[in-house]
Amino acid sequence: MFSELLNSLGLLGLFLLLGTFLRAKIKFFQQTFMPASVIGGFLLLILGPVCFNILKISPEWLKIYSLLPGILIIPIVASVPLGLKFSSEVKSVKNVLPLAFIGLGIAMFQFFAGFSMQYIFNGKYDFYRTFGWELGLGFVGGHGTAGLLGNMLQNANLPYWETAQGVATTTATFGIVGGILIGMLLINFSSRKGYTAILKKPGDIPESFKIGYIKDTEKQPLLGRDTTLSASIDSLAFHFAIIFSVCLISFKLLEFMKTHKIFILDKISIWAYSIVVMFIFWNLMCKLKLDFLVDSKVKAKISGTLTEFAVIAAIASLPIKAVFAFIVPITLMCIIGFILTTFFLFYMCKYFLKDYWFEHMISTFGMSTGVFLTGILLLRICDPDFKSPVMTNYSFAYTIISITYFALLNLILATLLDKGLFSGAMLSLAIGIGFTILAILISKFSFKNLER
Repeated sequence: MFSELLNSLGLLGLFLLLGTFLRAKIKFFQQTFMPASVIGGFLLLILGPVCFNILKISPEWLKIYSLLPGILIIPIVASVPLGLKFSSEVKSVKNVLPLAFIGLGIAMFQFFAGFSMQYIFNGKYDFYRTFGWELGLGFVGGHGTAGLLGNMLQNANLPYWETAQGVATTTATFGIVGGILIGMLLINFSSRKGYTAILKKPGDIPESFKIGYIKDTEKQPLLGRDTTLSASIDSLAFHFAIIFSVCLISFKLLEFMKTHKIFILDKISIWAYSIVVMFIFWNLMCKLKLDFLVDSKVKAKISGTLTEFAVIAAIASLPIKAVFAFIVPITLMCIIGFILTTFFLFYMCKYFLKDYWFEHMISTFGMSTGVFLTGILLLRICDPDFKSPVMTNYSFAYTIISITYFALLNLILATLLDKGLFSGAMLSLAIGIGFTILAILISKFSFKNLER
């Protein structure tokens, strides 16, 4: 069993390398900034038994690939609070809360738009109960969150978890490619309209961003700080140890809740427990003044590594026949998602963020159609040297969005399963409206105080 696991991971590693090579050589992949994990995943899907069966892969390996995203998402989510720090400088963070609530608002509206597909195509498709949720999960969460959806539905003993995971992987692919292309159009349009604060006319994107690596070793960014000495424990291993320990504690805590049938708490997903436990663990480290042992860059590299393997595994095991059965509603909800996201963010950021509104908007747009790094990519085109405070604000807002977003997923799933589609859709809409109102009120209050 363990040798099969190692060999199956080896094949994923091989196709990750192949994806990296193809990204560096093929112009289309460079122009669309397609991640190597997505390229490699789709290539493995096409060559494997799901499509053309050129590459003979055992059913056991495919089962591992379908389960892997749901497993890896637990340490990925658990790592979010680790190393969390907030600036106390008012001028630096005045846009953080409005931006976070705007980001959360569009995530909830994407859920609502996705759920509405079941009403638009009522009677034409045999939809499963949670269909449409994948729009927001794929757009805001990216490919990694497809595994989270699979994990949640599998734990709820829902038989369609693999199909839902596949649909979320599909919407995530539409989102990351379309988000970059639309983002580039928005940057070109806004720079000509004078909306950009730093960029006066669209410039060339650095070659390194296109090919996916930097040749000059002097310019390559560092992995992070060595917070521990290898004579005792490797720094990377130390960070892994914290994350995996929190996962174990979370599993045991959930096991205790289920054994004793503690109301509500026995229904909460494992990754939700992992966030809470990590918050407590990190707060304890800070109280004991041990926070110097954690480096957020090292933590990010660990979660990034796990995400790469979660993404390629999710795509390689995509149940393509089941997904293609819903290709028309998937396509329509992605189109609606792009239109809704573009206009909502453009309007809200323009009128309720004070400085660098477009730079805040384009980074949040990248995150709301792809992943955190998509937002950084689009922001860097507008602000090549990160001279503005947008990168700091965006990072803080993203942290708030991630934690709140993950916390809300359990509530929405419980509502969908207990109360039905209408209640789940209305709850998403109501929460979205609530976050929008909060963004407007906090924006007006904070900027009014700053002007005094």
